Amino acid sequence: MNVTTVASSPALTAHEALSGVFGSISLASWIFLLVPQLVENYRQSSADGISLAFLTVWFIGDITNLAGALWAQLVPTVTALAVYFCFADLILIAQCVYYNVKNAQKARKHSTRNEESVEQPLLGRRDSSNVALPGSQARRRSSGDASARRRRASSLPSLVVDEVDKNEWVKNVLSIVGVCAVGAAGWAIAWRTRVWLPTPENDGSTVEPETPLGASILGYISAICYLGARIPQIIKNQKERSCEGLSLLFFILSLLGNATYGAGILFHSLEREYFLTNLPWLIGSLGTIVEDVIIFIQFRVFGNGEASSALEA
Repeated sequence: MNVTTVASSPALTAHEALSGVFGSISLASWIFLLVPQLVENYRQSSADGISLAFLTVWFIGDITNLAGALWAQLVPTVTALAVYFCFADLILIAQCVYYNVKNAQKARKHSTRNEESVEQPLLGRRDSSNVALPGSQARRRSSGDASARRRRASSLPSLVVDEVDKNEWVKNVLSIVGVCAVGAAGWAIAWRTRVWLPTPENDGSTVEPETPLGASILGYISAICYLGARIPQIIKNQKERSCEGLSLLFFILSLLGNATYGAGILFHSLEREYFLTNLPWLIGSLGTIVEDVIIFIQFRVFGNGEASSALEA
């Protein structure tokens, strides 16, 4: 989105309108991007599914993106969004570190209790096993009932999996439609209130300010970080052959944000100078789409654990 204060704005063309709408949808996608993964971690009380290396490299990309935006003196909305990304990254990283440390402490305590139980005297274990035989029979009956329930549940696994998949996709589709609606409505309000105005085409009478070399370098570093960030996550998913603990909606919003961001730039202009100025951000946005697709394939092949939790319940 471009904020300007010119009194007379140029006519709104279809291409410029699409550029504004796509840019606004991209903005809405980025704002809500981390929420699904934060909710998923909270729901599971664990962050084992997401790679900290992925988040760390992504955070470095956002830091360099912010530094480049400040150096190039980009419009305030771009700079404010870059600041928001950095804070949102820190919140997600802090949540993951918290759950990793907390669960590691629990695992150590559980291991200590197991070691203490192994060291108990054999006589004490025999006495405890001989007491309350009727209770042991009740436990055997209850375990038999549980086995029967598991057999009944496993007799219809495909039905449960299909139902879980259906609910998951309905939730994701509704979320995407909602984000697109918010983005489009935001652009319409901004245009009507003249907060957003079409950017006039450069007819050669004005000289575009050159982007400082340092800002361009930071932009390329940011793009490289965004491209490399997903690699540790892809490797982790492949090694564990599971996507459990990851939010599929998190990556769908990432793909939507990257795709609409690139479309917003390209719909505005295809002039060589404009294209080269925005090339680092185009590489960072459109290049990660390929990696997001790889993660979608991993979700399809490995699953995300929703079906197995439903069967165990």
